[in-house]
Amino acid sequence: MLEWGMINTKHAKLKAWVDEVAGICTPDAVVWVDGSEAEKKRLEKRGVARGQLLPLDPEKFPGCFYSRSKPNDVARTEHLTYICTKDKEAVGPTNNWMSPEEGYRKAREILKGSMVGHTLYVIPFSMGPVGSPFSKIGVELTDSIYVVLNMRIMTRIGQPVLDQLGTDGEFVKCLHSKADLDVNKRMILHFPEDNTIWSVGSAYGGNALLGKKCLALRIASWQARKEGWMAEHMLILGVEQNGRTEYVVAAFPSACGKTNLAMLIPPEGLKGKGYKIWTVGDDIAWLRVGPDGRLWACNPEAGFFGVAVGTNSKSNPNAIKTVQKNTIFTNVLLGDDLSVWWEDGEGAPPSSGTNWEGKPWKPDFKDKDGKPLLGAHPNSRFTAPAGQCPSIASNWEDPKGVPISAIIFGGRRERLAPLVFESLDWNHGVYVGATVASERTAAQTGKVGEVRRDPMAMLPFCGYNMGDYFGHWIAMGAKIPKPPKIFHVNWFRKDATGKFLWPGYGENLRVLEWILARARGEGKADQTPIGWLPAKDALDLSGLNLPAGALDQLLSVKPEEWTAELEGVKAFFDQFGAKLPKELAKQFEALKERLKTKVAA
Repeated sequence: MLEWGMINTKHAKLKAWVDEVAGICTPDAVVWVDGSEAEKKRLEKRGVARGQLLPLDPEKFPGCFYSRSKPNDVARTEHLTYICTKDKEAVGPTNNWMSPEEGYRKAREILKGSMVGHTLYVIPFSMGPVGSPFSKIGVELTDSIYVVLNMRIMTRIGQPVLDQLGTDGEFVKCLHSKADLDVNKRMILHFPEDNTIWSVGSAYGGNALLGKKCLALRIASWQARKEGWMAEHMLILGVEQNGRTEYVVAAFPSACGKTNLAMLIPPEGLKGKGYKIWTVGDDIAWLRVGPDGRLWACNPEAGFFGVAVGTNSKSNPNAIKTVQKNTIFTNVLLGDDLSVWWEDGEGAPPSSGTNWEGKPWKPDFKDKDGKPLLGAHPNSRFTAPAGQCPSIASNWEDPKGVPISAIIFGGRRERLAPLVFESLDWNHGVYVGATVASERTAAQTGKVGEVRRDPMAMLPFCGYNMGDYFGHWIAMGAKIPKPPKIFHVNWFRKDATGKFLWPGYGENLRVLEWILARARGEGKADQTPIGWLPAKDALDLSGLNLPAGALDQLLSVKPEEWTAELEGVKAFFDQFGAKLPKELAKQFEALKERLKTKVAA
């Protein structure tokens, strides 16, 4: 059962697995994806013919397509995402657990005959540059043209991957089927002990592009702990000045500006210093100890799967330039002129179009509650090749990765956390990362202002017990001869009237400048109970007219508020029981004692 051309592989286990899946799903045909441009054109043409893709205006958006998913299939379904291990305790209290036997049985029932009338596509893919010591190989079997075309952008695919795999190389077995897109039959299953992922009933990228969160974080984090490296939900950013480039990784929960920071443009006030910012990755970092004793990072992805809403020339001009060609837009507004638009985006909306639900749309349309009818879904997406980004680093695909000078954690806190602080040492930095939290915004489900803990921004993505994950961080610190320093930032502190104290966006380079100075053993700082803060004159505020007293508020540490915070931290830590590393319990008690020392507000 083959279409188009056969690609070469002598990997007997791979071929046997493809035959096994074909026997379960019974597709009309099996296609091995070779990654060629001719194949891409055939897939696009087929997707358009089936109504799954719509070409955009070829002059305004060359090579771009529009796609729309079902209204019940527009985001990751964390409550339907499971880690399937023999031992439930291995998964921990923050993950959903299912036994491997039950997972395979339930999914197989849904998968049986699910591809009748459809084609099964075999996608050999590499997370990370093909052949890099950082990289891992997967093979995704899918019945979705949308998935194939997105995986072309997000990973390296085709014959070069099979050549690297050889006759008996290890690969992650990734099986995806849309089935009938029934939310009641939707499951995203991870079998880390079998190096396997099965996803059924969803076509949304986060559930269906199995190289992304499923492999690159949930399965990879399991592998990383076993093999002595780290798989993290982090951007990778290079800061160049006077011919020297230093690199940082940063982890933020959702709605904290991660992609915007990854593509930052230096502010006017620092232009005279000659800074250049280089994007290495915007979402995931794999980190290993290098031969020089430093921590090195690699971006395992080849593209950006970014949130469209809120992306504009102020928040992220490089992203706007990146998506002008060869991009797949999902669940945005489709203009009648074959343009795309989204709320808080670029320029005026089209005079008329079709919204993400497939409904006719005009700028003045209201929904049943009298509110403006949304053109784009809040989680609408663009999938674009990373190589198109104007700020992409020339070495972003270097198989050696890049050396890391600093690790940055961040959250969204209106009052508690200062603009930036440096941890006292590695273990204290792990505590800082483990206690990262954000307050819910009006755009998120739940009570506004409620604190949501998201340690290392990995809560939905860690493939095993987070107590063990914290322990792995502690253990890694002892294995890195020259560990990077660890910092925490908060761009979202507000004044008494509810206005943001810090302008953010490109101005965040002023904070990165201090962080890198501290990483080099420079930069003036004052010690506080929570860590080292910039001295009053340590941040270069040239050309930045902050309101009177704003910097004092941005850098203030209030012991009574941090002491109150400890109650929530303890409740979060308690759920891990004996799995919580003793080092983190010690850090908790040490902070509690330090906070008894008075600090000027």
